[in-house]
Amino acid sequence: MPLWIPVTVAAAVFQCWRTAMQAKLRGLLSVNGSGFTRFLYGLPASLAFLALFTLAGRGVLPTPSWPMVLYAACGGFMQIIATNLLIMAFGFRNFAVGTAYAKTEAAQAALIALVVLHQSLPGLAWAGILVSVGGVLLLSLGERGLRLRQLLRATAQPAALSGLAAAFCFAVTAVLIQLATHRITGGNVVTRALYVLAATTALQTLMQGGYLLLRDRAELRRTLLAWRRAAWVGVASAAGSACWFTAFSLTNVGLVRALGQIEVLFTLLAGHFYLRERIKLSEANGLLLVALGVVLILIASA
Repeated sequence: MPLWIPVTVAAAVFQCWRTAMQAKLRGLLSVNGSGFTRFLYGLPASLAFLALFTLAGRGVLPTPSWPMVLYAACGGFMQIIATNLLIMAFGFRNFAVGTAYAKTEAAQAALIALVVLHQSLPGLAWAGILVSVGGVLLLSLGERGLRLRQLLRATAQPAALSGLAAAFCFAVTAVLIQLATHRITGGNVVTRALYVLAATTALQTLMQGGYLLLRDRAELRRTLLAWRRAAWVGVASAAGSACWFTAFSLTNVGLVRALGQIEVLFTLLAGHFYLRERIKLSEANGLLLVALGVVLILIASA
């Protein structure tokens, strides 16, 4: 089994965990403050991961380069912009449409990787990506009571445009991170990914922390006071990002993002078995499509 597959599955698990814990901060912090905790408390964790894996690799640190720093900075900035665009979509009246369109990230990532990195995929992999994206869209539509016709009709509305733009920015982030990991030498693939993660998280901490320092110091103070809860968000975020970055350095980012959509499986199954939530018919159909898409991707990658 290729290494990127279990690493991507681990990334989806950590992301599910981080999302659940970050939801508990909504009553304490604003959207900007809650997002900032990912970087502020994720930075020490990412540095610790880098130190541990560097020691395990006989103390060999990768050699950075200015292109790596540039790609990491741009990738980190695009991730912040993507998050803000997604939040903007939530603010519109038909925010469910924006949420649905934001699920097109995997397909957009595959297209951007094809154009920018010339990473071609076999037809079966493209079929898997489209099927899995369709399953995630069905989950989103079924949850909100939307129909495909309504979704298409609302394409030009602000919520849809914000969702599409958010997906595009997230996809560009993945491509930039892959470029960053390929612009350093030395160490093994995991150490290089962790090095880029530490650099990106440090730059994001400076960017969003600087914004809060200038525009909302009270919120910055609240993020520091909430360290007991927020620290675990940072740890889960760093662990998930470490897995994402490693997977990006190993294979096509479109495949990684498509397989990573199994996060919705973990989320819904956890809700069913632990919270005793009933899975609706539309959700079950969406889960089956996501699972089918994942199977097609795995067969294409074998």
